[in-house]
Amino acid sequence: MADLVVEPILAADEVRAEAAGARPRRFKLTFWLAAGWMAAITFVAVFANLLPLPPPNKPLVGPPYSLPSWQYPLGTDELGRSMLSRVVFGARVSLEVGVAAIVIGLLVGGFFGLVAGYYRGKLDAVISAVANVMLAFPALIFAAALVAFLGPSLEVVILVIGVLSIAPLTRLVRATTLTHAGREFVLAARMMGYSSRRILFREVMPNVIPSAISFALVGMALAIVLEGALSFLGLSIRPPQPSWGNMIAEATQYLTQDAWLVICPSLFLFFTVLALNLGGDTFRAVFDVKESAL
Repeated sequence: MADLVVEPILAADEVRAEAAGARPRRFKLTFWLAAGWMAAITFVAVFANLLPLPPPNKPLVGPPYSLPSWQYPLGTDELGRSMLSRVVFGARVSLEVGVAAIVIGLLVGGFFGLVAGYYRGKLDAVISAVANVMLAFPALIFAAALVAFLGPSLEVVILVIGVLSIAPLTRLVRATTLTHAGREFVLAARMMGYSSRRILFREVMPNVIPSAISFALVGMALAIVLEGALSFLGLSIRPPQPSWGNMIAEATQYLTQDAWLVICPSLFLFFTVLALNLGGDTFRAVFDVKESAL
């Protein structure tokens, strides 16, 4: 009888080893470029107060509308404030929103997705129905309405975007859990008499994490874009505290005088979103177990 239990486990280990051997062993150059960009942005955002930068709201650091130069690396805005300092401090807002909102989505949506995909039945039907209803609302309109009702602030923006990220993460984790819940190693664990909780969190969840992280990186990019859109509408943090969104919004009125005021924060927003998307795609390609490899 013991052999009948051990054999499926050994077979499952062989399947895992074969699948691991089929995975790509190297990250692409684009991934390292994206990782380097995100590492640099994260570093300057976290240690902005320690960097030799003028205060982001200090006027007349240099002549207004100065173009990038050795003295002013990213130029100055209409009030003579350092664009480099404002971009660096604005990066804090984007990263705080992106990370905190997706953490909320992963914790809440990931838990409900695991439970729905593993236990199925009526519980799955209820959770899926709630997720579908949440996905039916247009994200930007829903976020703008909630922020306008609760009052624009960084904490409210994080909470609203975090709530919006719950439904897609629930759907993703549920689908991935359904795929792994019927695998051989899960069946072997059941035959050995392990509890459902242990199987769910020790066997199924580790196989769900790579897909969840991959989607979370893309979700961070979407959260940053959404925060920028809310800032552009005046529904995120208020000026003069800088964020990439409100920097773009403020600079649009000076577009004919100095287009660089719009281009500069837009480029940082674009490259950050692009890096997160590239990172998510590469992470999925490297760590996802292909069905054909099993």
